[in-house]
Amino acid sequence: MKMSKIRIACTSTGCIEYAPERYHGLGIDIIRIHVLFEGKEYKEGLDLDPVAFYKRLETIEDPKNHLPSTALPDVADIKAVFENAINEGYDEIIVFTLSQALGGTYNLICLTAKEYEDRIKIRCVDTKTTCFGEGFLAIKAREFADAGMSGDQIIKEIEWMKKRQIFIGVDGKLDYLIYNGRLKGGKAFMGQMLNICPVVHFSKEGEIVALESVRTQKKALARTCELLKEALAGRDPKDYLLWHVFTGPSLLETLKEIEPKYGIQTNHEAVIMSPVSGCHNGPWLAGYGVAFLRREDEPLED
Repeated sequence: MKMSKIRIACTSTGCIEYAPERYHGLGIDIIRIHVLFEGKEYKEGLDLDPVAFYKRLETIEDPKNHLPSTALPDVADIKAVFENAINEGYDEIIVFTLSQALGGTYNLICLTAKEYEDRIKIRCVDTKTTCFGEGFLAIKAREFADAGMSGDQIIKEIEWMKKRQIFIGVDGKLDYLIYNGRLKGGKAFMGQMLNICPVVHFSKEGEIVALESVRTQKKALARTCELLKEALAGRDPKDYLLWHVFTGPSLLETLKEIEPKYGIQTNHEAVIMSPVSGCHNGPWLAGYGVAFLRREDEPLED
């Protein structure tokens, strides 16, 4: 039986280009989402440096009236990925996208893929997350494809990982959550007055929501470490990857000072948050991403 030739693609929010260099030459196509900021339009990962972007967000005057926003990928760019795969003789494409709950990118890619139904098999995967958690799923899919797995096998492995993935962190200031309308009215007023810092995570539905609300940044970061320690209990570090997620650097340094008290030790390099994702949370987010790796003794399907 002829082995399928499978192409892997990922939206730019997967942060593959901001991750360690060993992930850069894997042949994963990037579908770029746009950022609109200070009168300019950028293609994420191509002409917008995330470090400079968050530094600007930290120092901009009157941020409420200078909010960055995002726009969907160009349909022409999506089609170019599909056309190139066809021209290079691929049988199938698996596209990994940021959570469907965070915008219309997933639906746009799925809609575009329908135009190619009679030319190539295209699977669109809603990762239910964003940032390097999303990108790492694409990286693993590339690894599985190179090992000769079929598309169906790859999807089963990815679904196992999706059910267990973790994104947890702290929004150190409520400013951008309020400016973007995610926190309104009395909650916004009381949150600022009481110095509330929400511990946020991705729900099973792929929404980023407040898990708990804690007073002061340090207490919120400590609570994040407690929750992460509980989630990793009983799991050998060789069976997962744990990395820091951050926007601006200030809160990350505080997290690094706190985490040893809870026995938290990352085993993967930190990866900065996607500007497309981070522009809604602002430059004061720090936390963790976790990708669990299935052991041979663990069943693939629950």
